[in-house]
Amino acid sequence: MDLINSVTGVDEEGRSRQRILTFAAKRYISAIERNPEDPDAYYNWALVLQESADNVDPSSDSSKDSLLEEACKKYAEATRLCPTLYDAYYNWAIAIADRAKMRGRTKEAEELWQQAIRNYDKAVQLSWNSPQALNNWGLGLQELSAIVPAKDKQTIIKTAISKFRSAIQLQFDFHRAIYNLGTVLYGLAEDTSRSGGADTSPNDLYSQSAIYVAAAHALKPNYSVYRSALRLVRSMLPLPYLKVGYLTAPPADDPIAPHKHWERSQFILNHMELQQVNDSESAPVKANALVEKAKRFIKVADTWESLDGWLDAIRLVYTIFARGKTDVLAGIITG
Repeated sequence: MDLINSVTGVDEEGRSRQRILTFAAKRYISAIERNPEDPDAYYNWALVLQESADNVDPSSDSSKDSLLEEACKKYAEATRLCPTLYDAYYNWAIAIADRAKMRGRTKEAEELWQQAIRNYDKAVQLSWNSPQALNNWGLGLQELSAIVPAKDKQTIIKTAISKFRSAIQLQFDFHRAIYNLGTVLYGLAEDTSRSGGADTSPNDLYSQSAIYVAAAHALKPNYSVYRSALRLVRSMLPLPYLKVGYLTAPPADDPIAPHKHWERSQFILNHMELQQVNDSESAPVKANALVEKAKRFIKVADTWESLDGWLDAIRLVYTIFARGKTDVLAGIITG
């Protein structure tokens, strides 16, 4: 209780909140004294410690770190007693990540990020349909990539991309994961432009990054962070389109043609439709039917990464349409 009692809060609201947390801590400690094998009591005690850390004066990193370290011990005990306690692994990972952030780009921070990533991994194993855990996992990998040796960075970044993408596939309008995917692709583009070595050109990566940032802004146009990022990347879009590229598809007049008759054609995607370039017989696919009808177009991309990019872009256009934000996206690419 000494750690809890040392937290007073920085204002009246914080002090009131801390009094509640202190009372809760006493209850959970009593519960553990009555039953030392109670995982929920350890889990709730850890939450109190973690929330108390958020209540610490910002200038007192050492006190905050001590509270988080103690919370991690309680989460460890909770998961030992109940190895399937998803919430404990998830919040434990957050606590470890907060400790890592205090240590900058040090070896100790690297080890903590690796621990956090392992816990996010475990949380996702226990609850695969958790977009927030996948998003946080991606963020942890992104942070880790800034610390590890250069030879390990690209592999970690690609894994982060896959986690953000998985989060978006679970929740199409998860704007934070969409934005985070844009930022990690932008960072990869920067690295590639300096040193090369990636499978995709820097320009393509910049363009991909811009698609996700534009989509995040379209979904949440009032978020200043997204607005600022969009100003940086908007010119990297193939304006007045969102995406332009090549796909191998069946002829427009024979959608069930054998594969040997498929042709490589250029396609464009804007805020409303997917269309085959220079093909007057190929009707555009409107946003409200994009996901279903586009299946007859998107059969083979040049690479798996390219296919992922096309599917993401189509899904995002449809999601933005479904959320009633098409006008915002239109303003981005045609304004």
